[in-house]
Amino acid sequence: MNTAKTLHNMREGTSARVSCLLNDGSIRRRLQDIGLIEGTSVICLQRSPSGDPIAYLIRGAVIALREEDSSKVLVE
Repeated sequence: MNTAKTLHNMREGTSARVSCLLNDGSIRRRLQDIGLIEGTSVICLQRSPSGDPIAYLIRGAVIALREEDSSKVLVE
């Protein structure tokens, strides 16, 4: 059984590569505009005390994403 791993499930300090975006609409376009496309390396930097949002290092920029958006980005 193959369980999909998402950005939201990453632990602090770990890295992964984006395999697929399941988001749609304007948020999908915004994620693509910041460089979150297939093959992009992402590092999980820090979770907020409540666990949402989470800061990621994406192509040299620190980006905070909410759970509703990061849980739809599949990584490997």
